[in-house]
Amino acid sequence: MEARVVEICQQYLPLRPWEEDRTQRLPGLNPMLPGEWLLQDEAYDAQMAHRLHLMATRQPAVHQISDAAMPAAQELLEYVLEEIRVAEGYHVDTSSVSCPDGRKVEIDYDQPLLTCGAIVQEDLVIMEKIGAEHVLTGAILCFPSSWTLAEKFMQPMTRIHIPVEVYTEDIAKRVQRLFDGIQVARPMWRGNYLSYGDPELHQPRLEKDVRLAPGSGPQWLRVERQGMRRLERTGAVIFSIHTYVLSEARLAELEINLPAPSGR
Repeated sequence: MEARVVEICQQYLPLRPWEEDRTQRLPGLNPMLPGEWLLQDEAYDAQMAHRLHLMATRQPAVHQISDAAMPAAQELLEYVLEEIRVAEGYHVDTSSVSCPDGRKVEIDYDQPLLTCGAIVQEDLVIMEKIGAEHVLTGAILCFPSSWTLAEKFMQPMTRIHIPVEVYTEDIAKRVQRLFDGIQVARPMWRGNYLSYGDPELHQPRLEKDVRLAPGSGPQWLRVERQGMRRLERTGAVIFSIHTYVLSEARLAELEINLPAPSGR
């Protein structure tokens, strides 16, 4: 029996990564301004409900963490709490967070990634330098875009990007240098986009499976705002993903043309 497709769409698109030189060319990193890390948009309530459902019913698929990554995950939770402390709709006290959708989330430093995943729209991935490359040592990943956490967990970046054709050896070296150069006080962001034949946010795909292009029916544009920031105490790099999905019909209303297909 096929899983039910959940349609959660935004009405507006604040970035179009296919239109600007600074985001078109890989890896397309740009400085992130203060307050731009964890975003909240009109899909917050619906996205969070879907996240909570996935965390409750598919936790092994959306949550992984190594024992060694726990200090980084706990520091990440501290960063999240500090960021949302001044964000509209949140109230943070010593033991819990009141969220914009009216929920109260208990702060649990024994489950830092699950706590973060219940508070913010972003998926959060921990990358730690092991040897010559950054390795994915933990993540709360409810909304994968054609990849699976199980295949990427504890893998270095060159292995993570299999089978992305545009991720050449030269690009891999450049991305690793950029990860090495990310400073605590200078987070970065980039844009990514793909077209899908349905609006489901949870789009896992195994490396061996070919991602089929959308058919002739309705299409949805999925845009990711991907952030990278370094934690001060542990030195881990946090890769954050805020996902926007807009229908082809809504894009037409906004006079935004679907971009050419991208494998990014």
